Amino acid sequence: METEMKDKILSYMRDTVRRPITAEALAEELGVQGAALEPFFEALSELEQTAVLIRNRSGLYGLPERMNLVVGKLSMSGKGYGFIIPDVRLKETDTDVFVPGAMLASAMNGDRVVARVTPSPIPGRAREGEIIRIVERANTKIVGTFASSKSFGFVTPDDQKIGQDIFIPKKSFNGAKTGMKVVAEITKWPEGRHSAEGAVVELLGRAGDPGVDVLSVMRQYDLVQEFPTEVQAEADRVPQKVKPDEYRGRRDRRELSVVTVDGDDSKDFDDAVYAERRADGGWFLGVYIADVSWYVREGRPLDREAYERGTSVYLVDRVIPMLPFALSNGICSLNHGEDRLAMACEMELDAKGEVAHYEIVPAVIRVYRRLTYNGVNALLEGKAKDVDGILPMISVLKDLRDARKAYRRKRGSIDFNLPEIKVKLDDEGHPIGLIKRVGSVAESIIEECMLLANETVAEHMDKKELPFVYRVHEQPNEEKIERLNQLLAAFGQHIRPNDKGEIQPMDVQKVLEKVEGRPEERIVSTVALLSMQQALY
Repeated sequence: METEMKDKILSYMRDTVRRPITAEALAEELGVQGAALEPFFEALSELEQTAVLIRNRSGLYGLPERMNLVVGKLSMSGKGYGFIIPDVRLKETDTDVFVPGAMLASAMNGDRVVARVTPSPIPGRAREGEIIRIVERANTKIVGTFASSKSFGFVTPDDQKIGQDIFIPKKSFNGAKTGMKVVAEITKWPEGRHSAEGAVVELLGRAGDPGVDVLSVMRQYDLVQEFPTEVQAEADRVPQKVKPDEYRGRRDRRELSVVTVDGDDSKDFDDAVYAERRADGGWFLGVYIADVSWYVREGRPLDREAYERGTSVYLVDRVIPMLPFALSNGICSLNHGEDRLAMACEMELDAKGEVAHYEIVPAVIRVYRRLTYNGVNALLEGKAKDVDGILPMISVLKDLRDARKAYRRKRGSIDFNLPEIKVKLDDEGHPIGLIKRVGSVAESIIEECMLLANETVAEHMDKKELPFVYRVHEQPNEEKIERLNQLLAAFGQHIRPNDKGEIQPMDVQKVLEKVEGRPEERIVSTVALLSMQQALY
């Protein structure tokens, strides 16, 4: 009832009300009277508390975006200023809101806040704001390094965006010694010139000791390896073999030589591929994704826990899975030689690499071989023997990858060829080296297959006009493109927007191609990547 009332209030405020209104007038306009008044005022109060609606000094209610206010999450820099990422953007040109250090009030990184906004005098530049209210605090616990004097101590947060130490009274040290990594719980929020106050609630160990930094990261982001009892119990009840009645309604692809291709140390396998060349010069490509939803049913403990975790997290020395081991490494992992349930995206491509026909269907598969990136590269380079007779299909996948890369390049896709760095640890967890990982042909093959499957599914859902989650990159920020062009000018390059003021991916890719193999390639690629917008879902 309360949710319906909130929706009713918001719909009316958005569609009809153009200036702040009293609660009584709003109730009258909505026709709310008698017994319905109590849930009305409860809903109105909750909307105000969460800053979906704002009550001004005169007691009138309005939408923040129509009162020169913005509500959103504060993202701090390490330099003492921040940006508010708005909950609502009325126009595409509505930027994040820049908040100078003096205008932050007592807000901390991640807090949900309300700010009074001043439009930017320069088009495309961030609006400026002053925080006038903190709606919700994000940092109830802080992970950092403890230091103490005789009468008090403080915790310097690991997260540089928090930007202020936490004062710890002597009675709240709870065994902490200088140099220890600790978790401090905030007991009093910062106010004026006074820092936040807290108490040490957990000792993680000496800074620099093996495992302590990883443990600190886990505590900072509330990452927990163990699962709640009811979640683990549900996972333990899931059979580790596909049952005969589960094959019904699925396309049987067990006769295909489906393969997984992953890193040498991978333990769970969630995608597999198969390809063959057609007589007309085109290809058949099957991409098979583990059908986790068959085992994780909506609303059940496993589903609720997965929703809370959101993703598996890969740390330097461990993986914190989204699902218990029985699923992530068991029945939901496409293990070699085992029947597994999957969702299939099967595509027919023409000789140019363009999808001519596709089907998205539930399937059952049996992985023929578990391959590694290093093993595939060795096969393609002739450095390993084709013991399993898998090289012909790998060669088909390689040709398909080449065709798809060429097709996407003509379309204007951007290819940032930057290496990744992996930390190597010894048996005790000490870092002993950094390994540069440069993208290989094998990794590129799988990337192209997954990109194509994702694109095909996205287009399918778009044509069906069904609600769906899309991963998109918005137009780059004008300031960042301006800075990129200042760098490019030194190398005789420039990126120009089109007639609509938009940056086209093709133009960025052309610049990257011109500096490829030259000394400036790394710096240009890095700055160009940083100039792009992060993906939104």
